[in-house]
Amino acid sequence: MARSWERMVQRNTQNINKQRKKQGKETLYATKTPAKNVDVFKGRNIVFPVVLFALGVMFWAVGTIDSQRSEGLLANWLGVVLYFVLAALIYFRRPYLKVDRNKLSTSKFNRERFLPAAEIENITLSRGAVTIKHKGKRTRWVFTRLINRYNTSAMGERLEQFAKANNIEIEHL
Repeated sequence: MARSWERMVQRNTQNINKQRKKQGKETLYATKTPAKNVDVFKGRNIVFPVVLFALGVMFWAVGTIDSQRSEGLLANWLGVVLYFVLAALIYFRRPYLKVDRNKLSTSKFNRERFLPAAEIENITLSRGAVTIKHKGKRTRWVFTRLINRYNTSAMGERLEQFAKANNIEIEHL
């Protein structure tokens, strides 16, 4: 009976925490002090929103040239507005790399991805990019100064400390 009660309390707490997170409130049983030694490096998406904005302008120009046929006028304007809205959403949603004591996390494909230190093969630092290679997988996390406007020098310094603390191979290019 006690274990089933614990599971029920845990399940209800998870549901309430999901609701509170959606409302912007602090979760139940959350720690009052912020986590120590957690650094967050935020970037800014610029290239893809500019491309989407340019596509919206192009479709707007084509729609005004082809305004003699007013069959798809509403669909054309709706498409142009949706391109602009998507560009704004991507621009204002900032990518990040969160460096914790023994794990890294970032947002990929609208989900937060975690990478424990035990699963990192090596970290490659260069002047304009930081690459994190997974063990046994072909996938890499690449954070660049050119595309996503990350502060790669500060990120590299913090990742060097992370690599020393977790015995990860680090490569400088």
